[in-house]
Amino acid sequence: MVTKKYDELHDLVKSILVAAGADKPNAEIVAEHLVLANLSGVDSHGIWHVLGYVDAINDGSILPTQSPTVLKQTPSSALVSGNWTFGQVACKFATELAIEKAKAQDIAIVGLVQKHHIGRLGHYCEMAAGQGLIGLIVSGGQGQLEPATMPYGGTKPILHTNPIASGFPTKTAGHPMMFDFATSWTSGVKVHNASKRGEKLPHGYIVDKHGKPTDDPEKFFDGGGHAPFGGHKGYAIMMLVEYLGRIFTGANEHADDRRGGPVLRNAGTTLIAIKADLFQDMASYNGLAGELGDQIRSNPPAEGFSRVLVPGDPEFNTREERKRVGIPIEDDIWQTIVQAAQKVGVTV
Repeated sequence: MVTKKYDELHDLVKSILVAAGADKPNAEIVAEHLVLANLSGVDSHGIWHVLGYVDAINDGSILPTQSPTVLKQTPSSALVSGNWTFGQVACKFATELAIEKAKAQDIAIVGLVQKHHIGRLGHYCEMAAGQGLIGLIVSGGQGQLEPATMPYGGTKPILHTNPIASGFPTKTAGHPMMFDFATSWTSGVKVHNASKRGEKLPHGYIVDKHGKPTDDPEKFFDGGGHAPFGGHKGYAIMMLVEYLGRIFTGANEHADDRRGGPVLRNAGTTLIAIKADLFQDMASYNGLAGELGDQIRSNPPAEGFSRVLVPGDPEFNTREERKRVGIPIEDDIWQTIVQAAQKVGVTV
């Protein structure tokens, strides 16, 4: 296990991306996003991806110096092209645009196409909540060419992990009320890591090629796939994300065989920003939002639990702890950082 402070890890990731061909502003955005994911305990969406990004730059899937542009817009909506730059750069731009429009129009919706992996969706909801807005983001279309998730009751992968996130500003907890999850039971990163480390997964997180629940990651790669969380209800949310993320944005029309790689070529993301004080003053909203959080946290914990948490608490608590003690990095993940650095001539 390797432990690094935020600033040290941020500077290393940024230097690797710059050496790989990114301009400094883009590298700064990506490094901040990835390392903040690790700081928050969402390690599957953090620096694990650096080596893949370096390889994607080398094969042309990511254009590391490009900037996003607006394809079409109205006062309360826009369709943005990431122009195949880093997904974090594209989605930050789209989120800032949604925030700007929502502040002027009360509510705004922005679609995003032609971008690479956008990382932790909660990051963008935190941006909106920090400006007094409710944020909602979905991302679909990752399964068009390399599907990874079985439909409920099916035996052939057809969708992907289809994440969804939302954030509500609150005053009492020091962080937004945050809902951020894949609509599959687990992420592809965790399946890959379990396979590489010879570990099992919780039974039922994945299914084999016959659609039967399993804990063996090797069966995932032998024609199996992710299982939707929550059975038919999670599957329905997964479909909602696919419609709102890929179909609504028209992402297929913007696909480019040279860019994005097979998983991200047809991906589409939709962001919605809403003024939290649209129907009442902000003081009233904050009072109600804080009251609900306090009521839930004060609920007596069941056996096996030390306390009751609300969405966003785990990330915030982990972030505070890792600021103090550093960010732990598994040895095999650290080796991918070393490998990425070696590829571009950065000394670790």
